[in-house]
Amino acid sequence: MRPRQNISEIFSTFIQFEADRFNCWIYDAKLRRSIQNCLVQISENKGSENFWAIYWHKNWQNQPNSLAEAHLSAYLQETCYWSAQRTIPQIASVQCTLSDCFQIAIAELPKILKACDPDQKATLKSYSNVAFGNVIRDALRQKQEIDFCNDWALLLKLSRKRLQESLQNAGLTDETIGCYLLAWKCFVDGYILSKSPGVRKLQRPDQDTWEAIVQLYNRDRLTQLNPPGTESNAQTLEKWLLLSAKYARSYLYPVVSSLNAPKTGQADSELQDDLPDTTQNESLLADLIAKEEAENQKNQQQEIQNLLITTLGKLPTQSQQLLQLYYQKGLTQQQIAKEQQIQQYQVSRQLTKTRESLLLAIAKWSQETMHISPTSNVVKHISAVLEEWLQNYFGNLEPQPSKEQ
Repeated sequence: MRPRQNISEIFSTFIQFEADRFNCWIYDAKLRRSIQNCLVQISENKGSENFWAIYWHKNWQNQPNSLAEAHLSAYLQETCYWSAQRTIPQIASVQCTLSDCFQIAIAELPKILKACDPDQKATLKSYSNVAFGNVIRDALRQKQEIDFCNDWALLLKLSRKRLQESLQNAGLTDETIGCYLLAWKCFVDGYILSKSPGVRKLQRPDQDTWEAIVQLYNRDRLTQLNPPGTESNAQTLEKWLLLSAKYARSYLYPVVSSLNAPKTGQADSELQDDLPDTTQNESLLADLIAKEEAENQKNQQQEIQNLLITTLGKLPTQSQQLLQLYYQKGLTQQQIAKEQQIQQYQVSRQLTKTRESLLLAIAKWSQETMHISPTSNVVKHISAVLEEWLQNYFGNLEPQPSKEQ
């Protein structure tokens, strides 16, 4: 698999399979335009992969099922692919292709996004790597169990809640669901297991068992169904039970269709061609990006301002006076040394030490809040920002009268 090279590609391309293996990366035109517009709005020093993952995740939290989910789906394509390839050999008894497992896992993306908090220690990619594997393993084990069971064994293994969900998913009416559930309950109560209760290939109920099931149904329908309906026979109940098993299989292990699959009778077009056009949302998205970025920058500046004022207040009185003389009154180190009656090198050392205390506070905040490592370039930049802030801060304070010599 060729690694994707840039942010635009990472957040707007999808895997195309061929012969159940990776073939190439395919661009989504709408996503490509969207991420390129965003890159224009956001400065380059905030263009890291993890920054965009957190950014789109926050957008998705505000607007689920939005363009943000599509960007995140593109971002996690490689993670999902390798997770599927790693997981399949663990359950070799199930015949399931790599592309099938990939589709099963990526379909659960909304649940994974809801459970993950990328602001915490685990990144979205590392969390999804584990989550995709769990989704695939659960699906394969479930399929393995379903494949081994015939209809009668499956009906005995089902819970009422799971069967009801399956029938509702099939679109049946409440009245029909009530009949099917009662038929299932009578089957479970009337079917007498053989010496091996765990066997997966159970026999179809014999005539005596069907008579018992029919008797239970016709008795209980009077009190458990509303309306109670007419009496049923063995043929009708068998039909209902087999349909229930069919709906349960479809619900527990649905068929996953690729968006790249051709539409019925139209070999030159794909299912994804019918997806709604979200072009009109791009300008709104760009506005939201710009607004959020400006708000974040304003909040960060205020946090740094408050941090520096708090740190200044904790400095020794002598250090605070030294900063006032240097930045507020504009005295040179020689003038400060004369006024304080100390050596010039002592003034230089104290100023350096005081600046280092403030610089350390900003660097620690940046690492904990912005996850920015204090490299030499970062420290150099922070030092320049600190110097500018000290000049502005003390320049706006009311001047204090000089000490009389």
